[in-house]
Amino acid sequence: MKKIFKLIKVLLVLIIISAVAVCGTITVNGYQLYQEVITQVSLEDKIEQIQSSEDYITLDDIPKDFQDAIIAIEDHRFYSHFGIDLIALGRAVITNVTNGEIIGGGSTITQQLAKNMYFTQEKKFTRKVAEAFVAFDLERNYEKEEILELYLNISYFGDGFYGINAAANGYFNKEPMELTLDECTLLAGLINAPSVYALSNHTILSYQRQEQVIDAMVKYDYLSLEEANTLKESLPTSVK
Repeated sequence: MKKIFKLIKVLLVLIIISAVAVCGTITVNGYQLYQEVITQVSLEDKIEQIQSSEDYITLDDIPKDFQDAIIAIEDHRFYSHFGIDLIALGRAVITNVTNGEIIGGGSTITQQLAKNMYFTQEKKFTRKVAEAFVAFDLERNYEKEEILELYLNISYFGDGFYGINAAANGYFNKEPMELTLDECTLLAGLINAPSVYALSNHTILSYQRQEQVIDAMVKYDYLSLEEANTLKESLPTSVK
C-alpha cells in the first residue's frame, strides 16, 4: 500500500512539473508573439489607423442603449476588471483544459479588441496569451470609454459591416444614434458570431440571440423586466 501511495505522489509531482513547463512555454511563446506584432505596428499607430477610417465615430454618437447591450452580453464586468476577467477566465480554463482545446475564451471586451487589432480568429493558447499582453497595454494606456469606442468601431457585425456605423447604416439605413432599443439589442447580439447571426441569412437565430441580449440587460440592471417583456413582444412568434 505504501508503494502505491508513493507512486501516486511521484505521478502527481510529474503532472505538476509537466503542467508548469507547458504553461511556461505557452507564456513565453505568447509574449514573443506579442512583441512581434507590436514591433511591426505599435499600439498607437494601430489605433491611429482605426480612427482614420471614414466610418469611425465617437462614443457620443453611439446610443447608450447599444453600449449597455454590448456590455451586458459581452463583458458585464468591463468597468471593474483590468483587461482580464479572472472569474470568466477561470471558468474558460476549466472548460478548455477538459476539452483539450479552446472551446470558450472568457474574453473581455479589451481582449476582443486586442484580437481584432492584431490577431486572427484562430483559437490557439499562444495567441490568447499574446492577446492578453496587448489587452494589458490597452488598459494601461487608455480609458475604458476609449477602449469601448474602439471596440464598437472595429467589431464585425456580419454581411461585410465592420463597426457600428457601417452596421446601422447597412442593416437599417440609419445613423447609429437613430437606432431604436429593439435595433440596438438585435445588433448587439451579432458580434458573438457574425457568420452565424448575420441578418441576411440567419434571421431566426439573430432574434434568438437578441432575446439572450435582452435577458442579460435585465440580469445586469440595464433594463426592467417590464421593458424587456415589452421588447420581446416585438420578436417573431417562432422565437418566443
